[in-house]
Amino acid sequence: MVILLLGSGGREHALAFKMVQSSKCSTLFVAPGNAGTAAIATNISINPTDFNTIKTFAIQEKVEMVVVGPEDPLVSGIYDFFKNDSALNHIPVIGPSKVGAQLEGSKEFAKEFLVKHSIPTAAYNSFTAATVKKGCEFLETLQPPYVLKADGLAAGKGVLIIHDLEEAKTELQNMLVHAKFGTASDKVVIEEFLDGIELSCFVLTDGKNYKILPTAKDYKRIGEGDTGLNTGGMGAISPVPFADALLLEKIETRIVKPTVEGLQKDEIEYKGFVFIGLIIVKGEPIVIEYNVRMGDPETEVVVPRIKSDLVELFQAVADGKLDEVSLAIDERSATTVMMVSGGYPEDYVKGYEISGLDKVEGSIVFHAGTKLENGKVVTNGGRVLAVTSFGNDFQEAIKKSYQNIDKLHFDKMYFRKDIGFDLL
Repeated sequence: MVILLLGSGGREHALAFKMVQSSKCSTLFVAPGNAGTAAIATNISINPTDFNTIKTFAIQEKVEMVVVGPEDPLVSGIYDFFKNDSALNHIPVIGPSKVGAQLEGSKEFAKEFLVKHSIPTAAYNSFTAATVKKGCEFLETLQPPYVLKADGLAAGKGVLIIHDLEEAKTELQNMLVHAKFGTASDKVVIEEFLDGIELSCFVLTDGKNYKILPTAKDYKRIGEGDTGLNTGGMGAISPVPFADALLLEKIETRIVKPTVEGLQKDEIEYKGFVFIGLIIVKGEPIVIEYNVRMGDPETEVVVPRIKSDLVELFQAVADGKLDEVSLAIDERSATTVMMVSGGYPEDYVKGYEISGLDKVEGSIVFHAGTKLENGKVVTNGGRVLAVTSFGNDFQEAIKKSYQNIDKLHFDKMYFRKDIGFDLL
């Protein structure tokens, strides 16, 4: 099967790593890919949201499946673009329809879906520039800290948690009136703050059947001890040690099942991943957010633990027969540590040569922000490499990741040395 994978990050390298192991995958193209995907597949210089160029390429190369890594093409409607084009509608797209993608594309849409289908979530209200005064009044009714979420896509950085009321009011103004996150904050959802421990649940669904993938926990803050600015993720662990059988059963019956049933009731076409961000408050799982693709860097620990043929799973999703295939999971723990450019998540320099990749042993290095330049691998983003390892428990796995990070180098590289610190 000729497959086209869209995206360029660590998530896409991890998906590619697994897909090329399948006997069903004869050719894998990655658009645009990175230096890591270039080593195992064929990179194509196409923007994942340039649907017309993707169409031309898919017809020319006789593509038989499209797997969508990032959220932007999904929110922009690539599933519908293929479905509604007679030259493309025979090619399955692994990812939800444009309406389904609103679960991530609009925080307000997601909250309304959760409330409608009685899925546990934090109390909330949403506001625009015209109702900013009411938003400030709503903040006064809440206890600190205050949670402000840009309604649209803000590259994982559109959520603010603020302890001071006046600062929260100022930031609400900045988001709504002064477009702090561009059009993503034309509307802002204000939520009650929930105090607990977070984890992520990943689901693969064909719209009616589903498979629950391994749980994971990622670390969003740039600084050790979860301090400093939010990032796209500095590391992850799977499975989550505190997710016992009772908690997993609650997550499935109260959240996963009603989510998939809700998609059916609302007649939303959905063939792909659902990422459910959860917070556990006094043993009870509550939904913080939905994403409509795999998380990054969680993919780098979840996908390596899947022992089943990933392309076979995707084919079952496309055919609506996910209930007919089995999902086998590696029982070992997996951890990943993200190596980032100095200055990230603010300003950083690209183009530094990366050395030591050939010295890594017993870990998998997934490329996130890299490219090939004159035969050398150089940095090409804020998050550069994810070093993934297996172990009998996460402490053993994380130790292996850190041992291999010591062999890698690029100028101004930074990584957190405390991934998993809160689970010990």
